[in-house]
Amino acid sequence: MPSFRSYFIEKGIKWSVKRAFRKEVIDKGMDEKRQMLDSAARRLGKLPEDCRVEKLEIAGLYAEWISTGGAMDGKVILYLHGGGYAFCSANTHRPLAARIGKAAGVKVLFPEYRLAPEHPFPAAIEDAINVYRWLIRQGYHSKDIIFAGDSAGGGLSIAATLVLRDQNEPLPAAIVCLSPWVDLTSSGESYRKNKEKDPYLNLGGVRKAASMYAGTEALDHPLISPVFADFTGFPPLFIQAGNHEILQSDAEKLAAQARAAGVNVSFKVWDGMWHVWQISGNVLPEAKRAIYEIGEFVKRTFRQKA
Repeated sequence: MPSFRSYFIEKGIKWSVKRAFRKEVIDKGMDEKRQMLDSAARRLGKLPEDCRVEKLEIAGLYAEWISTGGAMDGKVILYLHGGGYAFCSANTHRPLAARIGKAAGVKVLFPEYRLAPEHPFPAAIEDAINVYRWLIRQGYHSKDIIFAGDSAGGGLSIAATLVLRDQNEPLPAAIVCLSPWVDLTSSGESYRKNKEKDPYLNLGGVRKAASMYAGTEALDHPLISPVFADFTGFPPLFIQAGNHEILQSDAEKLAAQARAAGVNVSFKVWDGMWHVWQISGNVLPEAKRAIYEIGEFVKRTFRQKA
């Protein structure tokens, strides 16, 4: 059963999203919307007290090393943020990435990939792969790297791994997906079943974001909507989704497709949870438990690969 606190947080999110969709906000340009989102996100969560952030540039991209005390040497989570491929940044997702890294006991590399509509598909995939290859050149082994991402970042993690596999390159040790957006055709049942429950997302907004990212390509392209891909040879997947989000079906389809290809899949649907509830951090019991479970999966994966 969802916690009592989750009820009030979900109501607060609905109110905040309703305010964000006022006409004067909708009419703003992309840069202004991104700045507003970044500013609002700074109030959402704090970094762990022992967190250190090191800024760097990788292949022309802004990136950050995020680490906390006691992080294992030689292990890394490559975190790809969500935001519909068009929004968000380190400012919006740094606290979430830091908490995941702390729970797992490893460093996190957080790149800011190029965003749509200025940079549509396949720009984000190219950036993710370039950062992964950079890690390999720095001396990290593929077995010491785990991809992780929320929403679009989850889909991007899957798509980048598909490209690496098809090019016969070493694959990451595992992939962690939080509320992954992997069906940009919006064909799943939850897009309709959960439309009144989801406090964040709506079908119109999701379809607009999908169009911006896909550009001239078909939405069912397997690198745009990985639920239409073959997952043969994939590393283990760890997937979390909520049963109040319209993307619930995306996660279910991803898990089913991967299992059909013989992939080791850990998948859990959280009762009463919304899209990427993990970002709520310490104020939400379910977020703390979800991040703890991610951390345990990462630790277990790296032990098995040692």
